Amino acid sequence: MRSSRRHPLLVPVLLCALAVLAARPGDDDQPAAGISAQVARLYQDAALATQQYEAGRREADAQRARAQQVEARLDGERREIARLHEDLGRIARAQYRSGGGIPMAARIILADSPEDLMRDQHVFSQADLAVGNALGRSHRAEVRLAGDEAKAASAWRTLDKRNAELAELKQGIQRRLDEARGRLQGQADASVAAGSCRGAVRLDQPPNRVTAPWVTPVEPVELSAGFGSGGSRWANRHTGQDFAVPIGTPVRAAGAGRVVRVSCGGAFGIEIVIEHPGGYYTQYAHLAAVTVDQGDRVTTGQWIAQSGTTGNSTGPHLHFEVRVTPDMGSAVDPLPWLAQRGVSVG
Repeated sequence: MRSSRRHPLLVPVLLCALAVLAARPGDDDQPAAGISAQVARLYQDAALATQQYEAGRREADAQRARAQQVEARLDGERREIARLHEDLGRIARAQYRSGGGIPMAARIILADSPEDLMRDQHVFSQADLAVGNALGRSHRAEVRLAGDEAKAASAWRTLDKRNAELAELKQGIQRRLDEARGRLQGQADASVAAGSCRGAVRLDQPPNRVTAPWVTPVEPVELSAGFGSGGSRWANRHTGQDFAVPIGTPVRAAGAGRVVRVSCGGAFGIEIVIEHPGGYYTQYAHLAAVTVDQGDRVTTGQWIAQSGTTGNSTGPHLHFEVRVTPDMGSAVDPLPWLAQRGVSVG
């Protein structure tokens, strides 16, 4: 069986990289901006760890399929060995019945003619050859079986160890991320309670590879409360589309435009409103931190905030609205609006 480790240096390098990420020093003693930056870094670290963990799981599935193939071959080899043993027994019984145990001198005396003696000798020679061949095949099959079983067991041990290491690193990063998220939300709640926004946190922006004019405000997309739905949290009907995301998830500008509002009070908690060409506005609410100031120009896909659960919110999510004015009461259904601009959601 071929070794399943096609790139022997890849896994150790990835594990070392993840170990470095997991061992990054904390930002506990830094000011508010440090917590936002720490959450942003850990968010990316967790995404990388998850990616490698999932790659390990996919490799486990592939290894499982290979192991099943090996096991099927082992079963075939076991059957072949059993068949060879049956052949050996059959040949031995045939020799016994045909006088295979009679000494050569007795065969010469009992033979009716030289031709009969030669014919019997040929039969016995062929039988001896068949026995030898069967014994050889049986031995080779048993050696092959033992080798394949050892390789399969070794591959499983290697895979189990690798995935256990990846899972441990992933869990460690996730624990640190959860702790940092809690501190970030605590600072956001304090800002909202004091009615004093902290101002923009200038996070390092990842490379923006967005080429479309419009995108979803978060990714991956998981929809929760939709536009127009009812509930005790809203005086009338829900005026936007909620996206279920953990605290600290990067929030993206759905399209290019100018920031016309950054506020941190009221039912929406910390919020941003962006004006877009064509007379539309998008709102991003219940945030934990913002990375832009009022008046800033933003591009499609740019990080503008980190999600949270400030204001009238029962759990972490992003409230996203599309409006025809910057103010509440002019909202349109965001999903059809995005769909008209080439963004499929849900």
